[in-house]
Amino acid sequence: MSVVFAPLQLEPAYRRVAGSIGARILSRELREGERLPPETELARQFAVNRSTVREALRELESRGLVQRRAGSKLMSVARPHQQSVAAGVSDALLLHDVTVRDVWEALTILEPQLALTAARVRNAADLRQLQAAIAAYAAESADARQAAHRVAEVFRVLAHATHNPVLALAQEPLLQLLEPSLRVMIDKVPQARARIATAHQRLLETLRGRDGAGAQQWMARHIRDFRRGYDVAGIDFEMRVNSQALARPDPGAARHSSPGSLREPGT
Repeated sequence: MSVVFAPLQLEPAYRRVAGSIGARILSRELREGERLPPETELARQFAVNRSTVREALRELESRGLVQRRAGSKLMSVARPHQQSVAAGVSDALLLHDVTVRDVWEALTILEPQLALTAARVRNAADLRQLQAAIAAYAAESADARQAAHRVAEVFRVLAHATHNPVLALAQEPLLQLLEPSLRVMIDKVPQARARIATAHQRLLETLRGRDGAGAQQWMARHIRDFRRGYDVAGIDFEMRVNSQALARPDPGAARHSSPGSLREPGT
C-alpha cells in the first residue's frame, strides 16, 4: 500500500497577518486602548499589500479585538464585548436546535448558583445597580418586549455581582435565547408581571442580607415559575428556539396548532 499525503492547506496572507496581530493582543503585549500603526506602516512591516492589512484588520474587528475610534483612521486594541461574544454562542445553539426546555433547564442549574454567589460577594455598588434594574422593570408597564429585556437585565446585574466574568459570559447566551419566550409569556399571562416583580424584590432582600441560601431558593423558585407561566401562555416546551417564531408567531400557524400552543412554523 502506497503512502498518501493530503495537500498542504495554504493560509491566505491576511489570515497570517491577523493571526500575528491577534497573538500580540491575546498575550497582552498590546494592551486595550493602544493604537496600532497606520495600515501603510503595517503593510511595510509585514511585507504585504495594504489591502491585505485592511482585510486582516476587518477580521480582527469582527472578533472584537480591535476597533476604530470615532474620527480616527487608526485602529486601537479593544476588549470584546460580552454580549457580542455571547451572540456567536447563541447563534451556534440555535443551529444545534436547542429547545425552550433546554434553555429553561440550563437556567435552573446556573441561575440559583449565581444568586448564591452574588449574595455572598456583592458590594454596595452591586446593590445599587440591582435596585436600579428592578426599578426599570417595574416602570415598564406596557411593552412586553421591553419588559422581557428588563428581566434579562436583572439577571445580568446579578451575574455581574458575582465578580466572576466566566459566570457572566456563561449566562449571556442563555439570556439572549430566553428573551423571546419570556416576551410571549409576559404578553399572554396577566399575572406574570406581578409575580416577576415579587421575585425581584425577594432577591434584592436576600442580597441585602447576604443570605446566600435564601437567594438561591428564591432564584430557583423564580425560574420554576417561568415554567408555569409558559404552560399558561401555551408555549410548547419542546419547540426549537426560534426568535422570529416566538416574537411574531404566524397567525396561520397559530390557527392550525392545538389550542393554547405556540409552535414553530412547519413543525
